[in-house]
Amino acid sequence: MTSEKQMSLDVSSSHRHEDGSVALPKIGSTPSPICQYKEGTFPPYEDEIVNELDFRQIEDTETSENLPVIDRPQFALLVMLYLIQGVPIGLAFGTIPFLLKGSNLSFSQVGVFSLASYPYSLKLLWSPIVDSLYFKNIGRRRSWIIPVQAVSGLMLLFLSTQVDALFLDLEANLYRLTIVFFILILLCATQDIAVDGWALTILSPPALSYASTAQTIGLNTGYFMSFTIFLAFNSPDFANKYFRKVPSDVGPITLSGYLYFFGWIFLSVTVFLWFKVPEQPAHLRHVSKKHDEEEAIEMYDLNAAPGTSMTSPFRDLEPSSTFESLVGVYKKMIRVLQLPNVKLFVVLHLISKIGFQVNDGATNLKLLEKGFTKEDLAIAVLIDFPFELVFGYYTARWSAGEEPLKPWRYGYIGRLIAAMLGQLLVWSFPSGGVTTPYFFAVISQHLLGSFMSTVQFVSICAFHTQIADPTIGGTYMTTLNTLANLGGQWPKIVVFTLIDKFTKAKCILPATVKEPTLSQLGNTCANAHTKELCQSVGGKCQIITDGYFATNVLCIAIGFLLYFGWIKRTANHLQSLPSTAWRVHQD
Repeated sequence: MTSEKQMSLDVSSSHRHEDGSVALPKIGSTPSPICQYKEGTFPPYEDEIVNELDFRQIEDTETSENLPVIDRPQFALLVMLYLIQGVPIGLAFGTIPFLLKGSNLSFSQVGVFSLASYPYSLKLLWSPIVDSLYFKNIGRRRSWIIPVQAVSGLMLLFLSTQVDALFLDLEANLYRLTIVFFILILLCATQDIAVDGWALTILSPPALSYASTAQTIGLNTGYFMSFTIFLAFNSPDFANKYFRKVPSDVGPITLSGYLYFFGWIFLSVTVFLWFKVPEQPAHLRHVSKKHDEEEAIEMYDLNAAPGTSMTSPFRDLEPSSTFESLVGVYKKMIRVLQLPNVKLFVVLHLISKIGFQVNDGATNLKLLEKGFTKEDLAIAVLIDFPFELVFGYYTARWSAGEEPLKPWRYGYIGRLIAAMLGQLLVWSFPSGGVTTPYFFAVISQHLLGSFMSTVQFVSICAFHTQIADPTIGGTYMTTLNTLANLGGQWPKIVVFTLIDKFTKAKCILPATVKEPTLSQLGNTCANAHTKELCQSVGGKCQIITDGYFATNVLCIAIGFLLYFGWIKRTANHLQSLPSTAWRVHQD
């Protein structure tokens, strides 16, 4: 029968930092790949003769700390699948908001585009469908990965022909751009669900812990290629300063060219999957068949009425069992959310990100508005990357104790401090341009925020692992992780709207401009249109009251009030509860 250790081995479907960057599993963070598990129905594979030498090789490496040689091709495949998934993520979560703000769009307009990232916080709603419905002759995971990647590649190719026209009038095309990227992220989220599940069946048991490493390498690489590297090489100033002998006003990499290139990469990988990669490696078919049968027995047990015999459940596995199991997964989600302690925990998740929401979502954009160049911000993020891996390793060791929410609470306070330092950075932006000390101050503030965010992420994963009911561990953890991510998404559009609401700006016109023009402008610089009008007549937008400061102070104040008034006490209470307090009882 399946052990609890086996049940914990899965790949996450919803690990993204609430600031919009990829919240990747940290190497060495847990014995399992990631703190999440998904369930569904499983295909009844035909009995096949297994190469005994391959199977013995798998068994002999169970205690090895190195990736087995036989799993390296599958590991490389997972890295590639996660990498191409990270490309649209890096664009939607990082690059496009920077380009929008650099085009004089308001914060509330950038907030509208943030809606494109919501599929990653809501994919719990359709992950059971991806796990359960498939074409048997194609394979459970390939049935989703191949068509989803093909559509993603075609969308990128199409978008490459339209994106320049969309950026000519961003204010008019904002909703169209948001819808296109919403669909792209929806496809990436669906591909993520399928790839996460595939990692369990194409890697041998001793190599399962490397699934998180593949995700870390792949998603981080794709994300930073589309965010850090793209922003740097999209900047003509960066190329003129470091690479070109003859200056140019166009960056080496354009957005349309980048989309076109990766559109073909998506299609090439999809064709390779279709013709060259089977659903399961030959040396693992026996292992996968046994794992599928054990999981199906557990699914049958969870959906059975009290007192029902468990004798030979596979005699009754008909096509209708797929629908029944699918319904069963959704019922289990509801059971989890009905637990009193889970309800309390859900509230904690939904309000615990408010305090640092402005810092996570708007500080970098505000620095860009002040004059900090895109390439300098890209370099600051790039420097942050290796520290992310180191932070993840040591935070995992720190979070392994009996009080996993203790470091989470420290991380909460640390992120509030990082938010205050972010406000200080924006307030003290040098009038003469970015100096070396100021640049290193920005990097230090980024590192502090990144470290504290990592502490919270790893700690909450450890706590989810501890409290999850092992009989429905996958559904339990998927539900909690999805709500944790949603808690970081919903306040974003609210705080962006508040920043614009609290901001007062005035168009300062030359003395030669007549008063009627001033009346037409409304004497404001509220959005991209009025800013362009102001500049078109020789005026200059001057901020009278910056709503960033007021909104950030408000969020930080709410964060401290929530922490000392409720969050600290509630976190201590939740981690002190016995495991039985988190169990879902059968009716």
